[in-house]
Amino acid sequence: MSSGTPANPANAANPAPLWQPDQDRIAAAAVTRFQTWAAERFGAPADGGYPALHRWSVEHLDTFWQAVAEWFDVRFSTPYERVIGDRSMPGAQWFPGATLNYAEHALRAAAERPDAPALLHVDESQEPTPISWAELRRQVGALAAELRALGVRPGDRVSGYLPNIPEAVVALLATAAVGGVWTSCAPDFGARSVLDRFQQVEPVVLFTVDGYRYGGKEHDRRETVAELRAELPTLRAVVHIPLLGTEAPESALTWSSLVAGDAEPVFEQVPFDHPLWVLYSSGTTGLPKAIVQSQGGILLEHFKQLGLHCDLGPEDRFFWFTSTGWMMWNFLVSGLLTGTTVVLYDGSPGYPDTGAQWRIAERTGATLYGTSAAYVMACRKADVHPARDFDLSKITCVATTGSPLPPDGFRWLHDEFAEAGADLWIASVSGGTDVCSCFAGAVPTLPVHIGELQAPCLGTDLQAWDPQGKPVVGEVGELVVTNPMPSMPIHFWNDPDGSRYHDSYFEMFPGVWRHGDWITLTDHGSVVIHGRSDSTLNRQGVRMGSADIYEAVERLPEIKESLVIGLEEPDGGYWMPLFVHLAPGATLDDALRERIKRTIRAELSPRHVPDDIIEVPAIPHTLTGKRIEVPVKRLLQGTPLAKAVNPGSVDNLDLLHFYEELARTRR
Repeated sequence: MSSGTPANPANAANPAPLWQPDQDRIAAAAVTRFQTWAAERFGAPADGGYPALHRWSVEHLDTFWQAVAEWFDVRFSTPYERVIGDRSMPGAQWFPGATLNYAEHALRAAAERPDAPALLHVDESQEPTPISWAELRRQVGALAAELRALGVRPGDRVSGYLPNIPEAVVALLATAAVGGVWTSCAPDFGARSVLDRFQQVEPVVLFTVDGYRYGGKEHDRRETVAELRAELPTLRAVVHIPLLGTEAPESALTWSSLVAGDAEPVFEQVPFDHPLWVLYSSGTTGLPKAIVQSQGGILLEHFKQLGLHCDLGPEDRFFWFTSTGWMMWNFLVSGLLTGTTVVLYDGSPGYPDTGAQWRIAERTGATLYGTSAAYVMACRKADVHPARDFDLSKITCVATTGSPLPPDGFRWLHDEFAEAGADLWIASVSGGTDVCSCFAGAVPTLPVHIGELQAPCLGTDLQAWDPQGKPVVGEVGELVVTNPMPSMPIHFWNDPDGSRYHDSYFEMFPGVWRHGDWITLTDHGSVVIHGRSDSTLNRQGVRMGSADIYEAVERLPEIKESLVIGLEEPDGGYWMPLFVHLAPGATLDDALRERIKRTIRAELSPRHVPDDIIEVPAIPHTLTGKRIEVPVKRLLQGTPLAKAVNPGSVDNLDLLHFYEELARTRR
């Protein structure tokens, strides 16, 4: 392998697929019907299936997005002048002149199916509570009227310190209805983490709970709420939601009083690029980026993603395990756009036992169930048998994100469902908070290959580029997107000259979105994700993503989780330690060390065998569950903890003292 070429453990030999949709499923899929319709109306290719449709969608970008808007009957209250004005990135202008409202579309199904469930709420009791479309629309109308009465105007920020409960959905939709800008954090975030986010955007209203239940315990959050109120001087109102049954604090409004009315919702018609919400990056090395996405951009992107790629419609029930601090919650709420019943689970992913999420899928009749790759692998290690022990007959798709699903995860899911006679579509998807969507992933009409995402998404010109900016196929390259997507940020909050936005995505390849992941585009059109390129392992000029190491090492039953770091030494050397969190009862002896090294040598590359294998009590993560690699690398390079990481972004700061001490002893 030539110097500078990334190692590529992806199987380029195009083996037989793990799963193939039958002809009935292909014919019934919305994306098939869309292609036939777009061929008649817009000149899309009638033949050639998804690959031909994808090629057309990126070569005729404006026509494709016009077709999406018409197919999903997007209501423009004033017409657009053209689909896309300036195409430059950053700064592309979508549907200039158009006005619309996201919440109006999210509540449309209330007119046709008022009594059907819009939401199914589940807590750790695991008993679903339905909220009908008519009731959801009534509550949104009542709350929107109260927000206007409080002086909330288009562009004002409204914040939620809330778990994944129906009140959070109502508050988001009411905010969007009045043209406000929604932003949320989960209540397991500490005060400093929340303030790092909310102080940037200066909210005028704060919706908050008094606490939450997780892992069978109650967690009181009233002191944190008091701190937020004291540190957010722009607040005009605080709304108390008594999840733990406490009284509202002094001068706070009560949720029940704000949703008691019967006002018909009034939907503010806002420009296509009017801000809808602010999402946040993990903020491990500084203040989190406050990422602003637009009402129109999210509306179109989520219609495409949920209606065509996830194949969701009114008969579906959509369950994704998430919290309000992660973009997947916003994505989940958008399931309402397709008339789908959305399942909200508020609780621990593994309480009272590892099989908890499967039990919720059973009890809610989920048809599309989304979770993390880590949960799938935890179930495999815990000897959970989902399709044997639960009635999952309604599930047609299990989707995973957060990190790449390892090949063993594909095999395990497929085999577990196949033994129960089920024909399971497995969708590993990858995107980002930055676009609140997927770059690659689910396509109901394509085969699934082990360890691979099915294809790039429609309208997304996804490419792998080498360091010189040349596209490569069958080799690892930087994930880039060469044309604009409607849900790309309209800007970052508090970034007046756009420099932080530009530097985040467009510095390496001007005018082209570089996401910071290593990927391989295979010769059969699928995508393999290798992990973050900013934490690349570079041994003797051969680069590898950390995800490949994790996939191989964590297949060993003794390894619960791992963290690998590649460190350029001042003397020109390179130190690559592997930190391992062992499964209960396992011991890191010479035999296990040798098995780990042998596994990496055989399955990946002899150059990427770690120099040291070190046991740690646990692996540090961001608040949204991603392994912290870059801050650990900085600590090992001798950067002080206060400068290496934003303490409010880490799930357990104490874990980082180990790496700080290790750096000191090595020096």
